[in-house]
This record gives sequence, structure tokens and C-alpha cells, in this order.
Amino acid sequence: MDRPLDPAFRKKQFFKRLALSVLAVSTVVVLFGYAPRWIRPSVNRNDIRIAVVDVGPIEATISATGTVVPEFEQVLSSPLDARVVKILKKPGALLRKGEPILDLDVSDSVLALEKLNQQLSLKENEQTQRKLDLENKLIDLRSRQQLKEIEVRSLGIQVAKQQKLRTAGLNSEEQLREAQVTEEKAKVELKQLKEAILNEEHATQAKLDGLALETDTLRKEAVQSRKQLELATTKADRDGVLTWVVEEEGAAIRKGDVVARIADLSSFRVKANLSDIHASKLTIGMPAKVQLNEQTSLDGTISNILPTIKDGVVTVMVGLEDKSNKLLRSNLRVDVFVVTDRKQKALRVNRGPFANGEGVHDVFVIRGDKALKRPVRIGLLNFEQCEIVDGLLPGDEVIISDMKDYMHLNEVKLN
Repeated sequence: MDRPLDPAFRKKQFFKRLALSVLAVSTVVVLFGYAPRWIRPSVNRNDIRIAVVDVGPIEATISATGTVVPEFEQVLSSPLDARVVKILKKPGALLRKGEPILDLDVSDSVLALEKLNQQLSLKENEQTQRKLDLENKLIDLRSRQQLKEIEVRSLGIQVAKQQKLRTAGLNSEEQLREAQVTEEKAKVELKQLKEAILNEEHATQAKLDGLALETDTLRKEAVQSRKQLELATTKADRDGVLTWVVEEEGAAIRKGDVVARIADLSSFRVKANLSDIHASKLTIGMPAKVQLNEQTSLDGTISNILPTIKDGVVTVMVGLEDKSNKLLRSNLRVDVFVVTDRKQKALRVNRGPFANGEGVHDVFVIRGDKALKRPVRIGLLNFEQCEIVDGLLPGDEVIISDMKDYMHLNEVKLN
């Protein structure tokens, strides 16, 4: 027959189990608390990159994405309303100056030019006829003037004769007066003829000038129409490469529509896009560096800043000092670094993952066979280097590899 356990024994067993549990928990806590101190993490020197702090010039830059574009690109527009008859060149074709690209149907413009030529011929004929009419009228007036001058001289002779006769008492005072009045009347008529001729000359010149202006206007319109017809073949005005052309034969185009683009691939510039948060820092003439590849970069300056910001992006054009570099290719993707500030003498080190902006950042500094974590203040930054404002000295060795797995530690052993 079973008997219940002694309460004292049960109490003793309970305290024994409780002590074992407390001991187990304490052991686990101690292991977790002190194991990292007993087992020191380490890294191999061959697996990390190390940079030495030195003194020298440094530049602060803004990163941007860029595309190489031709420095000069000719946009060809249709000189008149027309229809594309034939596409003579395809995109990518090499062009010589004067080489045609498109053939346009310009029959309507040809008819308009013929009409202008007819109007010009009629106006020139009218001008000639009007000139002849006016010259004939002037000739008639001048003839009348000459006859009147002869009449005045004749009457003057008659007056002189009457005066002699009157002196000799051979005629009356009335006869002398009549001769004098007739002479005065002829002189007045001669004066009127001279004024009429002068007025007619002015009027004639004004009419001829008006006709000449109308004729000249029609002639210029005809020359312009003829020039537009000559341009209707859309010829290249410089050597280059055809980058775009109207795609459909038979398409109707309006005067001023773009029909082709020609690029001069002997020189280039860079079109760069930056975040609009940097817009206030940008100015024309600001220096920039264009990274073509890991070994080659080109110097340049901002030549233009587009006024429109689209989708949070501001676009700038960068002119290159070596605009004909053999590595430049149209539409080549490049990295652009706009220089916003520079110092000629600064404490600097090669940039690593720790330098993700200005301010204080933790860096591992090598001391013998250890790497110690130190807070360091970062100043100017570019894609290669960063300025050390405080926390390091010239000659210090810094780990510039990614150490994010060790940032919770104050010290790392180096093997």
C-alpha cells in the first residue's frame, strides 16, 4: 500500500530542482556575456584594403549620370509644305556637305513660283510702260517750255521796238502798254510750265519708285521661293552622320517640321542629369570631371543649365577640354562629377564605405596587429577621396573596406 511522501522530502526536492535551474540560466547568461571577450574576432590583412592618411589638395563633387552627345547637331526643317517622295539616306549614314537626304514633292510650290514669276513679269512690264508714259509727258511739257521761252524772247523784242517807236513819237502809249502786258503774260505762262515740269518730275520719280519697290518685293519673293525649292532636297550643310530622318515615304510634312538631324562626330560634349536638390549649387562655368572608364577621365566645365526641372532632375551641358578624345562615342554612358568646392591643402584619405556623407563616422584605424574603431569627422568628399577634419593624423592607416559586420566591436585583430 502506497504512502504519501514526507512533506520535508518534497520541499527538499523542489529546492534542489530550483537551484539546478538557476545554475543553468546563470551559465547561459555568463556564456553570452563573456564569450565575445574570450573569443576575439579577427580579419586577414590580405582580405581588406588599407589607405594611408596624407596631406594634399581635395575637391568636393556632386555625382551625376551623363551621356556623350555631339557638340554640334544640325536640325533640318522642311522649307515648305510638301510630301516625302523618297528617303535617300538612312540613319547612321555618313554625309558630305551638299549631299541630299530626302526628296520632297514640291509641285504646289513650283506652281506658286511660276505664278510669282508671271506677276513679276507683269509688274516689270507695267513699270516700263509707266516710265515711257511719264517720259513722254515730260517731253511734251519741255517742248512747250522751249516754245514759250521763244515766245517770251520774241515779245521782249516787240516791247523794245515799241519803246523805241514811242520815244520817236511814232506810236501811242497804249500800244507800248499792250506789248508789255503780252510779254508779262508770256513770262507768267513760262513760269507755270517750269513749275509744272518740276512737279511732274517729282511725281514721276515717286511713281517709278513705288513701282520699283513693288517689283523688288515680287523679285525677292520669287528668289525666296526658288531658294526654298532648292532646299527641298534637304541637303546637308556640313560633313557628319545622319542620326534621324523622317521614317515614312509619302508622309505629309508642314513648313518648319523637323525632317532630319545631322551630327558632327568630330567633337562632343556631355549631357548630365543631377538631382534637383543640388540645383542651387550649380552655376555656369563650374568645373567638372567626366569619367569615361576606370583609367580615363576628362576635365570640363558646365556650359549650360537647362531652366526646366523634370521629375526631380536638373539637366546641365558639360563642355570638354578634350572634346575630340578618341574614347568619346555618341550616346556613351559616363559618370560626371561636378566640382562644388576645393582646398589646396587638406588632410585626406581614399574614400571607403564609411564615408557616406559629411559629419562624424566610425573608422577602423590600424595600430600594430589591431584595428581600433575611432570616430572621425568627414569634410569635403569626391568619388575618390574624403577630407579628414578631425580624428586622424597624417600617416595613419585606415581600413577602407566594408566593415559593417564588425561595427558593433571596438577592436578587431589583424592576422
